[in-house]
Amino acid sequence: MQITLELPDDIAAKLNKDNLPQILTLGLREINANPSTGFSGLTEILEFLAKLPSPQEILTLHLSTDVQEEINSLLEKNRTEGFNESDRLLWQHYEFVEHLVRLAKAQAIVKLQQSK
Repeated sequence: MQITLELPDDIAAKLNKDNLPQILTLGLREINANPSTGFSGLTEILEFLAKLPSPQEILTLHLSTDVQEEINSLLEKNRTEGFNESDRLLWQHYEFVEHLVRLAKAQAIVKLQQSK
């Protein structure tokens, strides 16, 4: 399929045409992301943290079943056929979400220890 686009000069200057399919794929995922499906897990985690949960609530935090199933699906794909570039970027996104959760849990432990 051929598509013609008109872009502002500043965006066009930053655009690497070799990455255009990847940019479009990730952009479409982001646009179509439905927080209830937990596309990236990030929305879910940020909404949880925005409620200012107690340290105990943070320690019991876990990903939704949908997000965990997507992660398991990616792990299986990596074992059986390997990641394409889009999968690799999605995996890095999940690693970032996991990092945020670990930081929140570490801070929750510190707060609980200080309150004793």
